[in-house]
Amino acid sequence: MPEISLTIVVVLCLASLAAGWIDAVVGGGGLLLLPAMLLGLPGGTPAAYALGTNKAVAIVGTTGAAVTYARKAPVDVRLAVRIGLAALAGSTAGAFVAAGMSTDVLKPVVMVVLLGVGTFVMLRPAFGTAPSTEPVSARRVLAAIGLAGLGIGFYDGLIGPGTGTFLVLALTALLHFDLVTASATAKIVNCCTNAGALATFAWKGTVYWQLAALMAAFNLVGGMVGAHTALKRGSGFVRVVLLTVVFALVANLAYQQWIA
Repeated sequence: MPEISLTIVVVLCLASLAAGWIDAVVGGGGLLLLPAMLLGLPGGTPAAYALGTNKAVAIVGTTGAAVTYARKAPVDVRLAVRIGLAALAGSTAGAFVAAGMSTDVLKPVVMVVLLGVGTFVMLRPAFGTAPSTEPVSARRVLAAIGLAGLGIGFYDGLIGPGTGTFLVLALTALLHFDLVTASATAKIVNCCTNAGALATFAWKGTVYWQLAALMAAFNLVGGMVGAHTALKRGSGFVRVVLLTVVFALVANLAYQQWIA
């Protein structure tokens, strides 16, 4: 691992703490954590090390949030695991593809999708505020496995930031969950996407394990606190955080695409 100053380590740990909280509430912690990693690591460090170390940190906080949610929220763990296994396959494939291609071409597409999603949520105040009383059909479950599992899992391995947010939105739209239940389910699925991508990066040797272990402790605390906050404050609070993260993610991607 390269030499990193104590000041940078402290900043990365604080960023990891905040990212864990954001990710637990509504996803999108990578919006903060990954740029912090890219800026904090010494110049010339291959981006793959930032991506791999980021996954090693994120999986710990995501797991802590998932456990916290599973204990107190009405989560269908079996359904979440089924979606998660598809996401595991998708993220592993995405990580392999990421090693051999530029993701810049995909960023404008992601921005357009996010802007559309943000506009939809703003114009539909009732979106995700209460769960549907109708049973979820097998057709919708299959759609969730395909889109939220394979599709978003692939995106997570390929690019990453915003995966949790996409999962929350997809689960709310497809399965008619309220936003808190969708966030809880997304954490279980996100554990699988992180595991698939991390396994690939670890196999390639692009993870700084010592730095990741320290940052993961802060990310775990942030994730558990964020889950408790979402459970306590409810879907209305999650909706506000969701919109904030969506538009911040669009701004971040636009900056990377056209300014940085």
